[in-house]
Amino acid sequence: MKKKLYLLVQCISCFLLLIFSSQQPASAQQAASDVANFYPLLDAYASNGNSSLSYLTRDWKSTAKWRKRGKAKLEELLAYTPAPAPLHPEVLRTTKRDGYTQYLVRYNLNALQQTEAFLLIPDNLQKPAPAVIALHDHGGFYYFGKEKHTLTDEQPAILKEYVQTLYEGRYYADELAKRGFVVLCPDAIYFGSQKIDPAQLTDAKGYFEKVKAADESERIKIYNKQVAGPNEVAMNKTILTAGTTWLGIIAQNDRVAVDFLLSRPEVDPERIGSIGLSLGGLRSTYLFGLDARIKVGVVAAFSTTYAQMLQQHAHHTWMMYVPRQYAFLDLPDVASLNAPRPLLLMNCRQDKLFSIAGMQAAESKLTRIYGKLNAPGKFKANYYDAPHSMTILMQEDAFAWLEKWLK
Repeated sequence: MKKKLYLLVQCISCFLLLIFSSQQPASAQQAASDVANFYPLLDAYASNGNSSLSYLTRDWKSTAKWRKRGKAKLEELLAYTPAPAPLHPEVLRTTKRDGYTQYLVRYNLNALQQTEAFLLIPDNLQKPAPAVIALHDHGGFYYFGKEKHTLTDEQPAILKEYVQTLYEGRYYADELAKRGFVVLCPDAIYFGSQKIDPAQLTDAKGYFEKVKAADESERIKIYNKQVAGPNEVAMNKTILTAGTTWLGIIAQNDRVAVDFLLSRPEVDPERIGSIGLSLGGLRSTYLFGLDARIKVGVVAAFSTTYAQMLQQHAHHTWMMYVPRQYAFLDLPDVASLNAPRPLLLMNCRQDKLFSIAGMQAAESKLTRIYGKLNAPGKFKANYYDAPHSMTILMQEDAFAWLEKWLK
């Protein structure tokens, strides 16, 4: 009798618990997400056969054919194939610095675009040297691009503060030049020499009135926060309407940076690497993955998987999204297209833009890919107890990685 009574009580308890649970709001039953109750719908759709061209999806009979197929699909999705144009490089300014010379250069990216870049040439080169393409970050700081990691004169206070926060006050591109690397630092579209012009906007939101009485740093702050930042939405909508992608434009532009380096007699074409923080890390991921001329890659503070971003941390710049890419290639799969070339990921444990789970998932995927290619020693993922940044310790580790594989 006691046993039957016990079972009856248990059944009633379970029944009441089921009723209570069914009456709870969805948010109490499911993990929180940036898209709330729409996450299960989108996650279920995305999970249907995603990353079909990953090296892990099957035993590819030919690594070369897999790589060719993956790159072709990625280029199709990036969808930016403008008419080419000769580089027609120009030197706009020459500045001698301690251990190297800094050249401000301009060159054609295609028949529609030009950009400016800093070219750093070490002193006393006796033969072609290793080279690095240093790709600037985003950081909501559009007024400057290459200047965020390359030394310039008469810097406004707002730029000095920015470099202190993200790079501990050190210009890592110049450090690389002092260590014997030729370094190229190009502006990406929407930054620096390619920034949006308020005078040509339909509505500049009172920008010109606001900056009349402002000092230089305040003018730059107003530009970043009230002009360039809000206009990312209109820019991306227009880019998509035009039939291309923002990241496609960036990737094409960065590949021309390799063309520019190869035009220089100071550069050894067999020893070129890429490095970048944040958006620069994303740029380094795509440049490394797409361009076989890049022999070594370094990605700082931009490592995750799309599965993690679907639930949280999808609030990044509009510049990173490529429609339908997840169906074929996850973010770490992009970098893997140049495997087993050496690749270093540097992750920040206090990074609020990416979850630790996302960083670890990307690390796990690339570890398996490099293992499958019998090159485990050519991939490395480091973790640092730091916020979203490239600290001096991270810079030193990146320098050591580049020196190990390029010198």
